[in-house]
Amino acid sequence: MILLNKEDIKKVYSMRDAIEANKECYKLNSEGDFVVPLRPIISAEKGDFCFMPSYSKALNAAACKIVNVFPGNGALGLPGCVGQVLLFDGETGVPQAILDGTYVTAVRTAAASGAAFDLFGLKDAKIGALIGTGSQAMCQLEAMLVARELDEVRVAARNFEKTKAFVEQARQEFASYDTEIIPCEDTNEAVDGADLVVLVTVSKEPVCSAEYFKPGCVISAVGAYARDMQELDPKVFDKCGKVYFDSMEAVLAESGDIIKPLEAGTLTKEQLTGDIGDYILGTIPGREADDEIIVFENDGFGALDLVAAAKIYDKAVTQGIGTEWK
Repeated sequence: MILLNKEDIKKVYSMRDAIEANKECYKLNSEGDFVVPLRPIISAEKGDFCFMPSYSKALNAAACKIVNVFPGNGALGLPGCVGQVLLFDGETGVPQAILDGTYVTAVRTAAASGAAFDLFGLKDAKIGALIGTGSQAMCQLEAMLVARELDEVRVAARNFEKTKAFVEQARQEFASYDTEIIPCEDTNEAVDGADLVVLVTVSKEPVCSAEYFKPGCVISAVGAYARDMQELDPKVFDKCGKVYFDSMEAVLAESGDIIKPLEAGTLTKEQLTGDIGDYILGTIPGREADDEIIVFENDGFGALDLVAAAKIYDKAVTQGIGTEWK
């Protein structure tokens, strides 16, 4: 078995690799390849422990990720989302690798946004907006930059001092991209006129107003992984043309962004377009007009971690990366 930390993973697995791996995962999911039980979540006083098992016949592998979401960790200098992924051989059950689940979670979740932007974003998209500056935000920003050649990305969060610090770091990390990264004090200001929007917060109420979403934009709503969370303004469903999911089954069981408006009657199941994998297979439509607003509810499910872990493991073994644990 090998141990793979964040730096090991970054050596062998790019954001473009992750975006393509996610597309493959969505296709396999819609073909019925995976066994993915809905994740059990144990709620503690200060955060949630989430257990995400999965198995793939096509990949001949299984995985289990334990990812823990503790929003108060930022005050302790720790990431708000931490975890590990354990990868198993599908024929023998022997553990093959332990991977840094904090980074795997961040990169595969960002790659989900990147895949949606790749598939549904306007080809001439030039402005991005990122709402949230937590532990997954930097990867989400990278996914936008990889998916489209953007002129600018506007960043906003609750704490403007943290937003400015995040932007300073992002400018250094992504200096090779010809993109201006701008801190904004107001979330509505950030999303106003943006072609690609990422919402990646742990908010229990909408973080910006639907009236500011530009016709033709793609919104990746990432943060609402539980029923009591809701960062997406439900009024957007009056304006949008399509609503896609990484896994509709998971979203309808877990995500307040969709569950709350369904329960309130401001959204109907007839408005839900389907899984992104079904679009890849050609069984549901994609974008049909340049002014169509598209929502992608990016909830996350265990197969994404499995596919990422399997791809990373294969590359690491080939390149001799990682620490062997005998």
